[in-house]
Amino acid sequence: MDRKEKVIAMIPARIGSTRLPMKNLALIDGEPLISYAINAAKTSGIFDKIVVNGDAENFREIANRYGVDFYYRPKKLGSSTTKSDEVVYDFIKNHPSDIVCWVNPTSPLQTGQEIKEVVNHFQKEKFDSLITVVNEQVHANFNNKPLNYKTNELFAQTQDLMPTELFVYSVMMWRTAAFVTEYEKQKHAFFVGKIGFYPVSKLSSIIVKRKEDLKLAEFILKSIKDGSAEILEYDSAAGRI
Repeated sequence: MDRKEKVIAMIPARIGSTRLPMKNLALIDGEPLISYAINAAKTSGIFDKIVVNGDAENFREIANRYGVDFYYRPKKLGSSTTKSDEVVYDFIKNHPSDIVCWVNPTSPLQTGQEIKEVVNHFQKEKFDSLITVVNEQVHANFNNKPLNYKTNELFAQTQDLMPTELFVYSVMMWRTAAFVTEYEKQKHAFFVGKIGFYPVSKLSSIIVKRKEDLKLAEFILKSIKDGSAEILEYDSAAGRI
């Protein structure tokens, strides 16, 4: 019988943010942004431990309030120039496990069920690294050149286009042994070994970077809570079809 892998959720929390000051502590419907990632990780039921990885004592209070662990990362890993690889490596070295899963506070609408599905997919496919994406079937350019369509033929319908995979980062994860080996050799390890990409829902792809993103997420969350998000109405002209 295979040994059960130890899976830890790491929820990153930096006090500084240039686009939205103290972003992780900004309120959405009365609760701090970071709390939605914590609660989703808890309801997923997939983790052996959930840890807020913060660069300020403010986040210890948050971790205690929501019943998870807190890790006070070194001050040198709290600046805006700190690379994510460094944060993950430091966390792994201080939290022994088989798999570390970065659950991102910037995706407050992601559900625990979806997080569970991502982790299960990672383990089933035996990936070494994985990043969530959103599939977008739209005409896309890269460096001013067509990426998924041709200009010398009829304009393609969007449903016929090859989807582009845009990074969402709502969940990222790595096998810790593979990450450490690669990082200590190359000084980077985000894309290590067998790499997977998992398409998440449209709601999970809403990333909070600015004030308007925060307000959009709050509006959607409230509409989900009051049930209005499920109501679909048509103009009276629809009855004439």
